[in-house]
Amino acid sequence: MGWSRERWWWCRVSSCSTRKAGCEAPAGKVLLTAVMAAPLKRPRPRERRPKASTSMIERIIAWCATHRWSVFGAVLLLAGWAVNSIQKTPLDALPDLSDPQVIVFAEWMGRGPDLVEEQVTYPLVRALQSTPGVRTVRGYSMFGMSFIYVIFKDKTDIYWARTRVGEQIDRARSNLPPEVAPQLGPDATGIGWVFQYVVKDDSGQMDLARLRELQDFTIRPALQAVAGVAEVASLGGYERQFQVQVDADKLLQYGATPADVSRAVQGANSEVGARVMEMAGR
Repeated sequence: MGWSRERWWWCRVSSCSTRKAGCEAPAGKVLLTAVMAAPLKRPRPRERRPKASTSMIERIIAWCATHRWSVFGAVLLLAGWAVNSIQKTPLDALPDLSDPQVIVFAEWMGRGPDLVEEQVTYPLVRALQSTPGVRTVRGYSMFGMSFIYVIFKDKTDIYWARTRVGEQIDRARSNLPPEVAPQLGPDATGIGWVFQYVVKDDSGQMDLARLRELQDFTIRPALQAVAGVAEVASLGGYERQFQVQVDADKLLQYGATPADVSRAVQGANSEVGARVMEMAGR
């Protein structure tokens, strides 16, 4: 009898010293009893059914796997759109991330910051707050000067904004002192300030008036001729001017007033065309 993988044998060995009931072997003999077990049945493996996808990510992955050509076409479209956008996107070393703004400045020399704030800055700020598309209006007053920053909403056309601000300034001129003339600042952005420099004379032979003259009539025109430069602002020094010193005794003698002298100087300081003078018929 051979051994099988599906069967196993179990043998029991016992001896009978005396004859007993149920023992057929003679006394003193060994009884060998073989018990053959029934074949063992291995349990069948259970079939595992795929669990239903419950999360959104699993559903997306399953949809992409079953519609791979649609996904491939969408990827090609997105890649083409990205390449087109990169080619059309303007590149700048210093990208302008600020909101569109228009600068308004006015000069009123000889007046303190409090008077400039009351007579110039405050009326202009009130007038500019009603400009369409304005988000913020900031005014700064200093000695003899007033600066107002009008900040518009994002994606506002800067030239349209400058036109609207100019209209509001024209309406507010009647509320300003006669000698104050507000002006629009240069067409520049919030980060348009490139650098600042100092004009100085190490030899000490040039005074502040001569340095300011060198800045206004030599350096400034050369910088303004550079492409992309909107403005070159000059600060400090002494500007060229003519001073008229009035003698009070002479005014009393001729019965004139300082206003008469001012009008006479303004009338004399004018440019006229050339003429031909005839003398003795020639």
